Amino acid sequence: MELIKALAVFFGIILLTACSSEPPVPQTAKTSKDDLEIIATGLEIPWSIEKAGEAFYLSERVGNIVKIEDGQAARQSVQLEKPLAKAAEAGFLGFVLAPDFDRSHEAFAYYTYTDENGQYNRIVRLRLESDIWVEKGVLLDRIPSGPVHHGGRLKIGPDGKLYATAGDALRPSVAQNVYTLGGKILRLNLDGSVPADNPFPNSYVYSYGHRNPQGLSWSPEGTMYASEHGNSANDEINRIEPGKNYGWPDIEGNDKRKGLVSPLFTSGSGRTWAPSGMAYKEGKLYVAALRGEAVLEFDLKEGTVKEVIAGFGRIRDVYIEGDFLYFITNNTDGRGSPRENDDKIYRLSLSE
Repeated sequence: MELIKALAVFFGIILLTACSSEPPVPQTAKTSKDDLEIIATGLEIPWSIEKAGEAFYLSERVGNIVKIEDGQAARQSVQLEKPLAKAAEAGFLGFVLAPDFDRSHEAFAYYTYTDENGQYNRIVRLRLESDIWVEKGVLLDRIPSGPVHHGGRLKIGPDGKLYATAGDALRPSVAQNVYTLGGKILRLNLDGSVPADNPFPNSYVYSYGHRNPQGLSWSPEGTMYASEHGNSANDEINRIEPGKNYGWPDIEGNDKRKGLVSPLFTSGSGRTWAPSGMAYKEGKLYVAALRGEAVLEFDLKEGTVKEVIAGFGRIRDVYIEGDFLYFITNNTDGRGSPRENDDKIYRLSLSE
């Protein structure tokens, strides 16, 4: 038995139970693997990973898209109607290609801006024209913004709808107000209209009671999951259902209260993951961790979590295709310690 325990430690097997009030501190994963390769370097605060055919498209918070194809990286500028906000965590955030991108050359983006009326987030439609992305229309505007907590993740769900995560803008009470857009997961038609089957009539609100959600993913069966930053700790992985209240600021972590949804996993009150982008594969969620500086693997059946990779600093987003997991570091975001040629996108084989 002692030999088995020793081998488990040696090979970096880190199991945390999701049901305990204070999960044990995770062991550190390997800092390098033979099947890990660098796809591109020199990225500037990258935020989202998208892929079309053999080409990657990465959004950068400073207001660019980096296209990577045939081993070459090219930075494409983005022409926005509003100036990007300079607040912490703000800027050009979520980015997702349209389902018909090959034909339309369109995408959707979420960005923080300032104008004479204040600071807000908006969701817009972009079109690629001669290697320049041009804002062509606004789907949703005046999503609350503040000093931090902008949310910002965009994903197109299996139902063909556009989903967006919106933070509480450092005003916790807005998360419990279903008549505001802050502290919510939002659901839109691709033309910006409200889906007829949204849980609240004539409202973009899909779920509420969120603090700063930054990751979205679905299982092949259509089950939706989200990652969320807790209040200095108590980070969460949630199963999202329409119309449900996920508790912030009334409960957090393992707290329970009637009518409020507690998370599937929490980091507990003693530490933080700062989870961001996420992806699903074969009953597991792979989640980028900023403060945790790792890619975390959450086993939904076993209720366990382990570090897949660590030692590369802050990680903002992940993308899975086939047996490969791609992840981007975020060490240039002002909160990390940039290394030579940071930031980077890596590819990791998930096959044994």
